[in-house]
Amino acid sequence: MSASSATLCDPTLYRLPQERPVDPSNATPPPISGIKAIEDAAIAFVIEQETKEGRTARDTRQDNSASADLISGDRIIEVKAAGTSSRGYDLWLEPAQYHAARADPDHSWLYLVENVRQGDPENFRLLRLGGQQLSDLLVKARRREYFTVPVPVAVHDALSEHL
Repeated sequence: MSASSATLCDPTLYRLPQERPVDPSNATPPPISGIKAIEDAAIAFVIEQETKEGRTARDTRQDNSASADLISGDRIIEVKAAGTSSRGYDLWLEPAQYHAARADPDHSWLYLVENVRQGDPENFRLLRLGGQQLSDLLVKARRREYFTVPVPVAVHDALSEHL
């Protein structure tokens, strides 16, 4: 090896650019995957929005007698989360949710939280249906009967490994 090539390869002569420190306040949140994670992010977002508007929202998802996801002030709120947009899609309500909203239209709300999958709450979109607008839509609801086939996380993960 010649003296000139040794000099060119000398690691002390070449320095990699310094990595800029990442400012956590400017870091982009990672995308959210999984139905439960998307729902949890949407619920947390709605609770934060309700707080900003002076209402205290309480998560009622663990209460088997609750007809919706949240109670906030005098609002009974069912939250529907969408990874991207819900535009043009029907929203599914369980029979108990539908009947509760029909029975108490003055307090029932349907909140649609869109664009959740991308992960940044700054880019979530919250659409609120309540009052007469929700009542008018509920009149047009169509009853469906479905069978849901559970796919446990372990089964899903095992299937995903073979892709």
